Amino acid sequence: MSAASATRDEVFEILDTVKDPEVPVLSVVELGIVRDVSVDAGAVTVTLTPTYSGCPAMRVIEDDITAALVEHGLGPVRIETVYAPAWTTDWLSDEAKRKLEAYGIAPPGRASKETTLVSLTRAPSAAASPRCPYCHSRDTVVKSEFGSTACKSICFCNACSQPFEMFKAL
Repeated sequence: MSAASATRDEVFEILDTVKDPEVPVLSVVELGIVRDVSVDAGAVTVTLTPTYSGCPAMRVIEDDITAALVEHGLGPVRIETVYAPAWTTDWLSDEAKRKLEAYGIAPPGRASKETTLVSLTRAPSAAASPRCPYCHSRDTVVKSEFGSTACKSICFCNACSQPFEMFKAL
């Protein structure tokens, strides 16, 4: 395949094989950070919106996207990063949320529309008792707002005694 003959849908199919390095059960397409793709004059441009502006995985994601497209004979590859509108967990499909749960990460609920700023303190919500991805109990507690990555919290299930992470609703 060449960039001159590739379609937008074919590029999206390739990108759907590129996994998020922090949550490898989801592709970058499923995560919702691939905003657009264009194929023009033999070049491929991929437009990305990071999950948050300081996401440490973005460089790896950009390199993985470029490598996947070049491996399929596409190039040159240009990565364009856009920050508006800001990424939201509302862009995750129900299927992506099911994959998160099957992987052992509680999926996010709906993001609050009350403010455009991300709160640095815990707001009362359904996230106060996230559903355990292992036993599905709501007898859970958020132990720390800060997990292995900035987009996840650390939780504990009182019913099955399992620790788990929860993807924050942003």
